[in-house]
Amino acid sequence: MSEWWTYSLSDFLLFSARTYRRLFELYNVDIWPAQSVALALGCILLAQMWRPRAGQGRYMAAILMVGWIWVAWAFHWRHFLTINWAATYFAYVFAFEALLLFVFGTVLDELTFEPGSVAHRVGFAVVLFAVFLQPLIAPFTGRGWLQAEVFGAAPDPTAVATLGVLLASGRRAQWRLGILPLLWCALSGAVLWTLGAPGDAVVLPIVAVVVLVVARMARASAR
Repeated sequence: MSEWWTYSLSDFLLFSARTYRRLFELYNVDIWPAQSVALALGCILLAQMWRPRAGQGRYMAAILMVGWIWVAWAFHWRHFLTINWAATYFAYVFAFEALLLFVFGTVLDELTFEPGSVAHRVGFAVVLFAVFLQPLIAPFTGRGWLQAEVFGAAPDPTAVATLGVLLASGRRAQWRLGILPLLWCALSGAVLWTLGAPGDAVVLPIVAVVVLVVARMARASAR
């Protein structure tokens, strides 16, 4: 038997790029009009980030929590599992992130914001990208409109928006709530690259790097 290090990620993928994109098309048709609700929640999230007030972090965490638990159940458990056995574990991971958002974001209210800071501005831009631009770039990356990924309904924009909110909220909750979204961006980017979709693949690592760099800069300036 070949040694384990001779395998690449492509050896573990049980689906093609065409099958993966077709999955999103069927998924979007199946859950319609849930995307409209998700977009409305994204707009509320952006409005709260634009002028955050005391206690609003709870509502932002609740919105993100709804997105993560929906993706865990509706996407991973009900749809992605039909082409990938690992989707079961992805569903657990997304459900666990939803639990973390509920505990640390909603119950303990650890999301606090500093409007006007560089981290807040970049974080807002990241969320804006996840809510509005990620679905719009689908045709430019070889996808049709029915295959677009929407915040709160698809995993990638949901993870990206979460990173944006956490970047804007300061370091108190970043290490608790940001690890799983970062790991998902790395994994999903690697899968998309392996599937031959570099246009989609580069987006997630770029966002992750930007978030990490700006967070690092914010911590350094705060010392």
